[in-house]
Amino acid sequence: MNKKIVHDALILTAFTLVLGFILGAVYGITKDPIEAASLAASQAAYQQVFADADSFEAYDGFDKEQAASTLDEAGYSDEITDVQVAKDSNGNDIGYVITVIAKDGSQANITFSVGIKNDGTVNGYSITDIAETPGLGMKAQDEDFYKQFENKQVDSFTVVKQAPASDNEIESISGATITSKAIANGVNACITYFQNDLQLEGGN
Repeated sequence: MNKKIVHDALILTAFTLVLGFILGAVYGITKDPIEAASLAASQAAYQQVFADADSFEAYDGFDKEQAASTLDEAGYSDEITDVQVAKDSNGNDIGYVITVIAKDGSQANITFSVGIKNDGTVNGYSITDIAETPGLGMKAQDEDFYKQFENKQVDSFTVVKQAPASDNEIESISGATITSKAIANGVNACITYFQNDLQLEGGN
């Protein structure tokens, strides 16, 4: 009986080792392509919200903890995860692309990048990760909704259910008010971060 237990344990150990080796090999094979795809998606998002930029460079002064503190003090639960400096063809800084995780979506977190020019004008946003309800919250990716944020210089956006009466008003997606507010709050968080941690410091 004891021999059988030992035999079975050895087989199980060998199986576990082989399985671990296979998983490690698969990870090694897929790691680089996954990272490359993620980088490509990010670059596409940056370019979408900053078409005037020739290149993007990571902002040296980005402090994730400081960003979290700034947003917390302003009452936002969102999270800034990355900041890129948008540069023109001559290498001049023309603004920033701020990536934010909006944590108050109706189904899950929504990750998107927001372009903001040096003068505080919002270029717009580009979503890189969303899992909202098809036909409702997923419409946050549609031009009819996201174009409302483009080329606006405001301190914050407010979601309304009727046609907007001013630049700071965003008409909600029908049946998806929660998603609409999550996007607006995420953009507002980026504006707040820009005004407090980027604009006041003068960037790089």
